[in-house]
Amino acid sequence: MSYPGPREPTRLQRMLQPAATALKDLVFPRLCAGCKTVLDSELDTPRSETAAWLCKGCTDKLIPVEPPYCERCGEVYDGAITGSFRCWNCEGRKYHFDFAIAAYRAQDVIREIIHSFKYGRQLHLRGALACLTLRTLAEPRLEGLDLSSWLLVPVPLHITRETDREYNQSRELATRLSELTGIPMADVLRRVRATQVQARLDREERLKNLRGAFQMRRPRPWRRVVSIKGRSILLVDDVFTTGATTSECARVLRQEGGAEKVVVITAARG
Repeated sequence: MSYPGPREPTRLQRMLQPAATALKDLVFPRLCAGCKTVLDSELDTPRSETAAWLCKGCTDKLIPVEPPYCERCGEVYDGAITGSFRCWNCEGRKYHFDFAIAAYRAQDVIREIIHSFKYGRQLHLRGALACLTLRTLAEPRLEGLDLSSWLLVPVPLHITRETDREYNQSRELATRLSELTGIPMADVLRRVRATQVQARLDREERLKNLRGAFQMRRPRPWRRVVSIKGRSILLVDDVFTTGATTSECARVLRQEGGAEKVVVITAARG
């Protein structure tokens, strides 16, 4: 395993877990995060596995990101390519992260889950998305590394948007990933300028829209900020589309924070 994993439960917790799980399933029956049907309840089914969040039908609809894909941005290519390659979108473009990898294509089930989590205030879906995002850590360039010394860093929201949404979906995702993997989470970035919604802009407009939008958090007497100098970062977001947002975040992490390596991981690839 390339990361520590969740904290080991105590003997008492192991003894009480089956009964606690049964009670939860009785009071709050498990519903598929995709189609909302009631899932089978079994005492030995942990809530951290994909089967605890999705029925078989919805699981079968997931389209994993698999080779061949762009070695830089993770764009999936449906043709027959046996070696590594860079897509047309990356040609002549400077990304500030080392590479990006997503777990699944942003279609059908996972797209609906992300939309409900992001805009429908269904905070419990962070568990399902974190579980699905774990697949990114099996990427060959990460699988062989010891990630215990890395940091999970969420992409920040501007305070006005976070207030309206009531939480930052990327921070919630990173927090849950930290619980599942044992990799520490550090909320070291802040968004200092409100920007237009990226989905409405083309590639060049997105880049211009984000310039100067992010900064490193500064230490305060009441707030300690983790140093990332010389550290390797897993930059966490829900969806990777053009890479404009994550690239700008990576630039700040490197140039202001002194990070040595930045790898973007997301639940889905748009």
